[in-house]
Amino acid sequence: MSYSVYLLECADGTLYAGSTNDVERRVTAHNTSAAGAKYTKTRRPVKAVYVETFETKSEALKREAAIKKLTRAEKLSLIQNQSVSN
Repeated sequence: MSYSVYLLECADGTLYAGSTNDVERRVTAHNTSAAGAKYTKTRRPVKAVYVETFETKSEALKREAAIKKLTRAEKLSLIQNQSVSN
């Protein structure tokens, strides 16, 4: 099983970072259910704009923490520089 770190773009233009083992399911949860993060519930709809995949949950959580420490400009740079295959 692989784990992913993702960035969501919210309807208000803000960015949200998270991690999961199923990005599509998690984005759906952010958009439709009470299981979505408190932050995104008031900023719907959200869309995934960046995804990185890792072999272990530990790697993904470490990367999520690192991404959360980035500035908005640095996060936008990640999004712009990602490969088209994601």
